[in-house]
Amino acid sequence: MSAARPVTTLRTIAVIAALPLLLTACGYGSDATDDGKQTEVAADAKKLSADEVKIGYFPNLTHATALVGNEKGFFQKELGGTKAQYSTFNAGPSEIEALNSGSIDIGWIGPSPAINGYTKSNGKNLHIIGGSASGGVKLVVNPDKIKTLDDVKGKKIATPQLGNTQDVAFLNWIAEKGWTVDAESGQGDVSVVRTDNKVTPDAYKSGSIDGAWVPEPTASKLVAEGGKVLLDEADLWPDKKFVITNIIVSQKFLKEHPDVVEAVLRGSVKTNEWINANPEKAKASANEALKAESGKALPAEVIDPAWKSITFLDDPLASTLGTEADHAVKAGLLEKPDLKGIYDLTPLNKVLKAEGKDEVDDAGLGAE
Repeated sequence: MSAARPVTTLRTIAVIAALPLLLTACGYGSDATDDGKQTEVAADAKKLSADEVKIGYFPNLTHATALVGNEKGFFQKELGGTKAQYSTFNAGPSEIEALNSGSIDIGWIGPSPAINGYTKSNGKNLHIIGGSASGGVKLVVNPDKIKTLDDVKGKKIATPQLGNTQDVAFLNWIAEKGWTVDAESGQGDVSVVRTDNKVTPDAYKSGSIDGAWVPEPTASKLVAEGGKVLLDEADLWPDKKFVITNIIVSQKFLKEHPDVVEAVLRGSVKTNEWINANPEKAKASANEALKAESGKALPAEVIDPAWKSITFLDDPLASTLGTEADHAVKAGLLEKPDLKGIYDLTPLNKVLKAEGKDEVDDAGLGAE
């Protein structure tokens, strides 16, 4: 990687290291929970090159590949005698810190924390090794106040946090409408109100916001409160696909244990195949996993529409990662990052080829 400066935001970008860039699309808060989960390993199972692999993910629907793969034992089956140890996270920075410290080896995470982690380490700490999910982001509004897209002007619209992926997407959409908003303050032709997804439904009910550009299941929670989906972000992307969750690995772990990484990727590919072949069973499995993680399952009125809006896939949709970074640069929230080398899709393509599936492309951002 060239000597490009790490990703920073205008003046306040020190905040981004502490804020879940994009990761609010995947969860809330900032702490990790080591739940110590281990799927039982058969006594006669053959161990790979590592005794265990530590896997991180978020307890949210956009990480359903990890939720279902764990709940159904797909990962452990592929790992054989190597134990899968699971930890859950509620924010991108904490998962990146865990990867950097060796507390996890592989993680499901949003693209922006991956970008931030990669650039801040000068390309030395992680690689994106696979895709997991696309979509699941919507603009939901109060239908009494906003009836058309043009009506958004002058209104108060929530995004999860300054600089997170939905915030960047909304700022880019505002700019394309020809409106002006100061990215940092959120003030301008539209008031962008940075609001934690946990409290966004209450803010909507109280009338302190007129709508929100948010991920699932928050979007469907707002609809359950009487909101209306005015725009599905997928409609703004070619083929209606854009990365919302991908898989990262410690470069050190990949170098030392490529067989373990391939086993986890096989588990991911087989999990996605099962999810897509059995959507209702997979939805139930994900909800069961969420209940186990949080103590509360999502009601049908929330999980049913949310599940339908997310596509589970192996392709990391690398070209959209670059576009998302460009949108952040355009909004004034990032300096142009050098993403060359952020992907290493060799292990995934090896797995896909063995499974008789099409290989995927790194959009020119692959490791040499």
